[in-house]
Amino acid sequence: MNFQQSLLAGTLHRRYQRFLAEVELATGELITAHCPNTGSMKGLVAAGTKVYISKSDNLKRKLPYTLELIDVGTSLVGVHTGRANGIVKEAIAKEKVSELLGYETIRQEVPYGQNSRIDLLLENPVAQQHCYVEVKNVTLREENNALFPDAVTARGAKHLDELAKICTKSCRSVIFYLIQREDCDYFSPANHIDPVYGEKLQFAITQGVEVIAYSCQLTPQAIHINKPVPIRL
Repeated sequence: MNFQQSLLAGTLHRRYQRFLAEVELATGELITAHCPNTGSMKGLVAAGTKVYISKSDNLKRKLPYTLELIDVGTSLVGVHTGRANGIVKEAIAKEKVSELLGYETIRQEVPYGQNSRIDLLLENPVAQQHCYVEVKNVTLREENNALFPDAVTARGAKHLDELAKICTKSCRSVIFYLIQREDCDYFSPANHIDPVYGEKLQFAITQGVEVIAYSCQLTPQAIHINKPVPIRL
């Protein structure tokens, strides 16, 4: 996924009211950017951290700036959760995800289960195969380990329940952890943060849900899937 324009560098002053970030640009201008991340962003939002933001030309937007990347020293970290589905979709379409080859079409936000929408539905009409892919954006790192979630997530637990129910011999269910950083050696559920989510993940696996984790390469110009990351449950 390429950014439409190169991102602007700045310094984070604070994240507040969950969806707002106060950033000082290189020009010295202090701006308020939209923070498109519902998690805690643990370990990422210390004052003085270097960040990168995008600017929209849409005059109808209340906040033209959006927080995109945070530089934690060991890696850039992609915090815009809305980008995750597009990054994974592009990688699948370009056959960069070996576990998800052989599908002819990819649809997004398809209704399924109980008032849920799957992030990506992969279909192969000839083979009559479907694959439901739920994408989770991962930003938390502890001791070289990528972790999800970074806060308690009832919504995430519901998604695991839905994937477990829909998983059959002719229908694959996948939870895809997109690690938007380059400094993690493996992935694990953050059981110490949300033990219920960890339990739900373990149960979903017993029902046939597949777990995939990939890291990313990130620059102020683009974010692309890099390589699979080993999973430790």
